[in-house]
Amino acid sequence: MKFLHSMIRVSNPEETIRFFKLLGLEERRRMEVPEGKYTLIFMGAPGDEGGEVELTHNWDEAGYAGGRNFGHLAYRVENIYETCQRLQDNGVTINRPPRDGHMAFVKSPDGISVEILQNGHLEPAEPWASMPNSGSW
Repeated sequence: MKFLHSMIRVSNPEETIRFFKLLGLEERRRMEVPEGKYTLIFMGAPGDEGGEVELTHNWDEAGYAGGRNFGHLAYRVENIYETCQRLQDNGVTINRPPRDGHMAFVKSPDGISVEILQNGHLEPAEPWASMPNSGSW
């Protein structure tokens, strides 16, 4: 397993980028998604290829209150189906099943959203392919 990133929602991306640059991070990549009205900006420490901070800017957002700006932790795994089965067998709710063989979301006991991403790609497989979402992530 490899830790990938933590995601936070930001109201002013340029101001937040400036803050993280002051901490010593650099912008690594940016994805504009006009159809979803959001931008993803990944920042990381120079020389360290892991542990990024994903800044998510929802274009129509009007401010975050009460900690709503923390999004999720993300990990890459060797087999998403085996990982999700192990979690489910131990009582963890799969909020977004790995229907596509690529991505799933689960929640920690304290309600922290955790994104699980497949290393590479697996073909959709049952029972995951037909499993509905169990909640929001």
